[in-house]
Amino acid sequence: MRTEAAPVALTPEVGRAVLDEAALLELYESTAERLHRYVARRVGPDTAQDVVSEAFLVLWDQRAGQAYDADAVRAWLYGVATNLLRGHVRAEERKLRAWSKEHAARTDEADIGDRVSAAADADVLAGPLTSWLAELRVEEREVLLLHAWADFTPAEIAVALDVPVATVRTRLHRGRARLRTRLAATAHDFTEDSHV
Repeated sequence: MRTEAAPVALTPEVGRAVLDEAALLELYESTAERLHRYVARRVGPDTAQDVVSEAFLVLWDQRAGQAYDADAVRAWLYGVATNLLRGHVRAEERKLRAWSKEHAARTDEADIGDRVSAAADADVLAGPLTSWLAELRVEEREVLLLHAWADFTPAEIAVALDVPVATVRTRLHRGRARLRTRLAATAHDFTEDSHV
């Protein structure tokens, strides 16, 4: 699965060491599993393996003995993987919508009291949350998922996506605000239902 990605360029200014085969192997051993977990949460384990392999291939193709900093290269790899994931965005959105529909079909609406109690449970919000994530702008979803699933700081996300930190903070703020609005509306709906 060789796809075209628009990776962030590695620049000599970021580095302390030269990326050679030994350094690449060390980087792979320290980063691949975590990168795979992040990607797998977005597209599943099989596709994730392909994306991770491709990200390291892109790094290898562009290494050319350039200087690097481990943290910068790690963020760069997430950026490459995110670019590769963009090819899977439509499938991801379909999957999130399907999960949402499946969850709605499994929800027992017989007892409103149980339903209101279950609203506090994360399981109840799993279906709507996936639907809400699918409705976000791609840029907002990418930033939120890198922050929540990869535990990236805004600065690391900025490197990964090759955007200014201010842009990352804005996307995080907007994405969170949209999710909070949807969550508040859902909580209100449950409250309204409980008075019926």
